[in-house]
Amino acid sequence: MTLRIGLIGASRIATTAIIAPAAGRSDVQVTAVAARDPERARAYAATHGVPHVAADYASLIARDDVDLVYVGLPPAGHAAWTIAALEAGKPVLCEKPFARDAAEAQAMVEAAGRTGQVLIEAFHYRFHAVMDRALALVRSGALGALQRAHAVFQVPIPKDIDDLRWRADQAGGALMDLGCYPLHILRTLIGAEPEVLSAQGVFDNGVDAAMSASLAFPGGVEAQISCSMIPDAPGAVAVLEGSEGRLEIINFIAPQIGCRVTATIRGETQVLPTDGPTTYEAQLDHVLDVLAGRAAQITGGADAIANMAAIDAIYRAAGRP
Repeated sequence: MTLRIGLIGASRIATTAIIAPAAGRSDVQVTAVAARDPERARAYAATHGVPHVAADYASLIARDDVDLVYVGLPPAGHAAWTIAALEAGKPVLCEKPFARDAAEAQAMVEAAGRTGQVLIEAFHYRFHAVMDRALALVRSGALGALQRAHAVFQVPIPKDIDDLRWRADQAGGALMDLGCYPLHILRTLIGAEPEVLSAQGVFDNGVDAAMSASLAFPGGVEAQISCSMIPDAPGAVAVLEGSEGRLEIINFIAPQIGCRVTATIRGETQVLPTDGPTTYEAQLDHVLDVLAGRAAQITGGADAIANMAAIDAIYRAAGRP
């Protein structure tokens, strides 16, 4: 059986997250796309070989040849169109960050429960084998009692009012676009929810160009996260330290383009393997497994609500305008 995917939003991320991994499979087909500008949708479809262009988002959701809706809009549009697709009887893969805030995330998750449809958050890094191995190491107790952690994701993003990441009305900002990753990986690896102790942001017209936060996890684990759209150089690192050892993941976001994972346990350092399919291929594998009943989903639901709640708390602590 072929899974037919409809794209809400003629986005750049959809080409990487959906179109590219689908192209290498016989059991997945991207059948339709819709955009606010129909001309843009037609050009996008022609460029990427998508056979159909829907007149608008509602029309795409209603199509009989769409089995799964991928919501690749700016965060401001996630809740409305995710809920609309769920209520139309379609499962949804929604891009990160899940929503504008925890209240929207809660409404989305409730809609999935009410309709009985699958709703997965597209935290692509989470599905890679690197994360499976890191989680197994932490859960084995090899690091001992966790004590400290930090994670960072920074990418220079030129300021452009047409770029959603620099637009407050589209729920842009460094924390939403980049910082959601370091927050999510620490929550995932530590396996608990943090208290936000403090946060500092660099704001530009209501958008955080950079953000850092100090967190406290249960059991006395001290943690820091940071993100920036205005750094001197890109970087993505996550580190956990325990009473018996230390785990470091360099480029946890996309191991397929270069990654190094080292674990130092009682003074002995080992390099963990980083092989596996791309994060996006692994994500699509997971979606298919969940829809077929072969696996339980590992993003979305309570996890998505909790990540947005922590983001809300960081913004409050930073005094976002």
